[in-house]
Amino acid sequence: MKRIVTREDYVQSLKDLRSVVYYNGKRVEDVTGHPAMQPHINSAALTYELALRPENEDLMTAVSHLSGKKINRFTHIHQSVDDLIKKILMMRLIAHETGSCFQRCVGFDALNATYMTAYDTDQKHSTDYFERFKKYLLHVQESNVMVVGGMTDPKGDRSLSPSQQADPDLFTHIVERRPDGIVIRGAKVHMTGGVNSHEILIMPTQAMKEADRDYAVACALPLNTPGVTLIFGRQTNEERKMEEGPDAGNPRFGVVGGEAMIVFDNIFVPWERVFLCGEYDMTGLFVERFATLHRQNYGGCKGGVSDVLIGATALAAEYQGTASASHIREKLAEMMHLAETIYCGSVACSAMGFKTPSGAYYPDPLLANTTKHNVTRHIYEISRLAHDIAGGIIATMPFAHDLENSDVGDYVRKFLAGAGGVKTEDRMKILRLVENMSGGTALAESMHGAGSPQSQKVMYGRLGNLEQKKRWAKKIVNID
Repeated sequence: MKRIVTREDYVQSLKDLRSVVYYNGKRVEDVTGHPAMQPHINSAALTYELALRPENEDLMTAVSHLSGKKINRFTHIHQSVDDLIKKILMMRLIAHETGSCFQRCVGFDALNATYMTAYDTDQKHSTDYFERFKKYLLHVQESNVMVVGGMTDPKGDRSLSPSQQADPDLFTHIVERRPDGIVIRGAKVHMTGGVNSHEILIMPTQAMKEADRDYAVACALPLNTPGVTLIFGRQTNEERKMEEGPDAGNPRFGVVGGEAMIVFDNIFVPWERVFLCGEYDMTGLFVERFATLHRQNYGGCKGGVSDVLIGATALAAEYQGTASASHIREKLAEMMHLAETIYCGSVACSAMGFKTPSGAYYPDPLLANTTKHNVTRHIYEISRLAHDIAGGIIATMPFAHDLENSDVGDYVRKFLAGAGGVKTEDRMKILRLVENMSGGTALAESMHGAGSPQSQKVMYGRLGNLEQKKRWAKKIVNID
């Protein structure tokens, strides 16, 4: 594939890719022309656009440790604590520009998790996955493609292991091993940015046992591979993305990340793109590494998105004449406190990062899990306060088209007029933005993206060192 540098390159590459995509029961021939997908494309395109601005070079680009060339940071393998921190700063920067998900961080984390785990798998099993992956990584860096991080399987009956499922395809698995590669079948769900990405890097979704050997697979493939089908997921108020004017909410960048189900129907993958094949004892480490890297992000991207929501909420208060009230100022201060708290977590786990045997740097896993767990709580509280300040109007406001109606338009303008001469249209735009950013899909993604709260509590049990905490308590009161 031709190297992607500009926004125009990115859009053209999606036109050329022609992946099999379905939206609301219909095949989409060109995702770049579909109004439901345009906002997600715009958001991802900013990861290319911003990298070309000189003032962003330090955050948005890096130097490849493999080629020595300047690359987009979203294709980089972290080489220092400084890289880990710049990742978070970059994410907050982009979130300020979009007020939405920009989608490339999942693939970014998948690249880093696979790099580290391929190295460790080679050390334990005398395989050659690490060299294969480095060649694949060079391809990603040179072409600057957008990669989906393929972690989550449908899972079926979650009380059963992959090999115990009534339908074996509910976890992605190997159905054939050939001299030239493998054949896989299954699906990955909640795939952020799936319909506007170029490739998927598939990873195991959970720790596995010997009986699950065929499910222990990591590999990469282009999304236009025959047999791959992408089914776009519904989102809250998705029709708003097809509208212009005050009702759109976030008309340019939409809601969250355009998640999709990606189906693999007997897909051939050549050996050079296979990075785990049956080494079930490495799956737990693989999942933990990806989860830690992805949970590291959330204070950066959600902190940045929260900044925009806080700004929109403050404007809503100004437009209705309540901004000077002490309780409004107090609530806005609390929203800022919560946003900075989750941001602190991302910076802290990055600052406490360390070098792995592969040479790649890795954030502190306990602090990364704490960051994500705070997001599952604080984003809901930020949104609750936004609803409190903005008022019930965000749930009952008339349609923007009513403004254009000769019978009722004047009524809407008259009775929704803002304080101090604020135009009704401007007030409606801000209120719709608050609604867009503080409900439905956006909240669910904050809860379950990078793992539900329970998965972080599991990691607390593993990483929290409770026995050491008991020893400290005993020592203070002189218990042997």
